Amino acid sequence: MDINKSYIKIPLVLLAIFVLNFLGNTFNKRFDLTQDQRYTLSKETIDIVENIEQPITIKVYLQGDFPAEFKRIQTETNQFLEELSAINDNIKFRFVNPISNAKELIKKGLQPSRLTVQEDGKMSEAVIFPWAIIQYNDKSENVSLLSNTTAKSQEDQLEKSIENLEYEFTNALHKITSDKVKKIAILKGNGELEDINLYSFLKELGAYYKLAEFTLDSVEVNPQKTLNDLSQYDLSIIAKPTKTFTEQEKLTLDQYIINGGKTLWLIDNVNAEMDSLMVNGKSLAFNRDLNLTDLLFNYGVRINYDVTKDLKSSTIRLASGNTGNKTQYQDFQWLYFPLVISSNNNPITTNLDPILLKFPSTIDTLKNNISKTILLQSSPNAKAIGTPTNISLNEIATEPNKEEFNNANNIFGVLLEGNFNSAYAKRIKPFDIKNFKDVGKANKMVVISDGDIIANETFRGEPIPSNKDKWTGQPYGNINFLLNTTHYLLDDSGILKLRSKNLQIHFLDKEKAFQERTFWQMFNVILPLAILAVFGFVFNYLRKRKYSS
Repeated sequence: MDINKSYIKIPLVLLAIFVLNFLGNTFNKRFDLTQDQRYTLSKETIDIVENIEQPITIKVYLQGDFPAEFKRIQTETNQFLEELSAINDNIKFRFVNPISNAKELIKKGLQPSRLTVQEDGKMSEAVIFPWAIIQYNDKSENVSLLSNTTAKSQEDQLEKSIENLEYEFTNALHKITSDKVKKIAILKGNGELEDINLYSFLKELGAYYKLAEFTLDSVEVNPQKTLNDLSQYDLSIIAKPTKTFTEQEKLTLDQYIINGGKTLWLIDNVNAEMDSLMVNGKSLAFNRDLNLTDLLFNYGVRINYDVTKDLKSSTIRLASGNTGNKTQYQDFQWLYFPLVISSNNNPITTNLDPILLKFPSTIDTLKNNISKTILLQSSPNAKAIGTPTNISLNEIATEPNKEEFNNANNIFGVLLEGNFNSAYAKRIKPFDIKNFKDVGKANKMVVISDGDIIANETFRGEPIPSNKDKWTGQPYGNINFLLNTTHYLLDDSGILKLRSKNLQIHFLDKEKAFQERTFWQMFNVILPLAILAVFGFVFNYLRKRKYSS
């Protein structure tokens, strides 16, 4: 009877296994049990991944034998991509060993990284290719898996890299799969920067948005048409104008803003240029009349007529002597070039390299109904100098008096958000305008008191990338800051806020592990044997007891 019951249970067990397997394949549910929810994808990522309708192939060049800490990036990347594939099976990925085609990868711009490895108390170098390539139809996009931002230690760099995984992949997927629908106007006609000086930034920006030059010159002939044409653009970038804005041009910009147009103001209120300094050794920094003070004042900020010196600053390279027939050069700290590192957790400024400014002016924020977020500010040791003032290269030979640098955290960049009031609500208007509005819809703008933040230098008529110093190799965050700013002003997907993701990642204490390695090696060998011996003893004891009775 008992035997028959046993035979009956066998098909029931098989049926239960089949049902569980069927349910497991049909209803797929993944649970994130980590404290910081690192494997829980954001709504923004899910929305983008779910809308992918064509196959996407992702090659990750992290296959191979890596030191333990770099395996973390490999493991985290693999787990993240598994989450994407679980949402949409159009996403396929594989890990590739880069060694066999390293030269080809370098030609594609995927530069290897040299990282310091400490194993068994010895220091060595590891070369890895921390990159992935996303292929979609006939387009491809490179994804950097190792953060390039300045970090206190290699562990901090790895932590930032893991924190940024979701943003880097989601941003790349959005970039490669979405059509360019937003339009950006690069304003011209008021002495703004030439295209060659905007090349580095516009090259990056053009991958996301439609770009076009727009001049305000026609406002004198047909102001209403000029406003209507400008209103077709989602954002206007005003990059270092040098000529005065007329009241007609200002009213056009004002109503563009009131009707929802976003603006990125990059304003030099002071004329201070390195070109004349390099030629003459000294130069007069004087006020530039752009006629924008009342407009910006109405929106809630005032750019002052001054320049800032900061003890935390970049360098300039100058000739320091001759050796034979060769001129010797040396890098000198130049206090008029502040290096700005933001300490806030705003997604625009999170995890950026220092941002280089040149002769920035201070900004005052004014009380009104507009929300203001400080994006860029000086170090605690800065000094604002009123203009006009003389600037001389001889200042590099003078040790700065640190007691004079007591203007802490001067403001250089502000994000303004809210319902802006028209600057012409209670004023005589320079031309008649249809559907004039006193108060606008919810809107955003960013005001930066340095036009050179966007400018790349040139050499022999060719633009030089502005993501690092051409002499020292010091990385700068200017392009990424401006890209983040543009994304924030135009972002409907919310991707940018993924940059603020924080994870609690614990790395092995390599020095302690090296000191205690003998103990743990013995522990790992002896403990399993001890458990096995105890299990064997208990098993034999119970077996003898059962059969002896």
